[in-house]
Amino acid sequence: MVTPDRIYLNIFISEKDTKDKISLEELENRMETVLKSLKIDTKNDLVLQDLASNFKTYFLKQKDVLKSKLYQLKITDAQTAGRVIVGLENAGISNVQLDRTEYAAMEKLQVILKSRAVLKAKAYAVALTQPLGQKVGSAIYISEQNQQSYDGLYGKAAGISIRGMSTVAENFEPIDIEFQKIKVLTSAGVKFKLLD
Repeated sequence: MVTPDRIYLNIFISEKDTKDKISLEELENRMETVLKSLKIDTKNDLVLQDLASNFKTYFLKQKDVLKSKLYQLKITDAQTAGRVIVGLENAGISNVQLDRTEYAAMEKLQVILKSRAVLKAKAYAVALTQPLGQKVGSAIYISEQNQQSYDGLYGKAAGISIRGMSTVAENFEPIDIEFQKIKVLTSAGVKFKLLD
């Protein structure tokens, strides 16, 4: 089990959420100010995922164009996620959702675990052939079976969604907590030559 070190939050900004009182551009500036105050590198860790413009005609209001944008923010820990959510909420942006979590060194970890699986296979082969008076020779076939790593959040998240506004204390500090660990599963199939 490994602790995720890449956490992706989706931040949805819409003029509709402010009842068209605050422009999308102003909301974007507020978001960037909050993220920079939290020492988040917005140039590298914040990307635009989607944008939309809705033209609607109303009976009394005549015409209206409401704009929205969806951003994805990459952070590294749960405490930062908590600070981002509170900071954005204080800035009037409260539509934040956890998209997914990942572990940066997943491929390296899987190679290490597969190596251990091969060594374990050899130990089992030795234990099973000793009663027969045979010895385990070299490996004649090695295959890896890729298994999905999971934690409920790896890949897509079914988790946290914050929508709406509330009053939050100014001195809020998120508790010292981590995201659920990612379970990593690997296996390898090995066939050995048996010697007399």
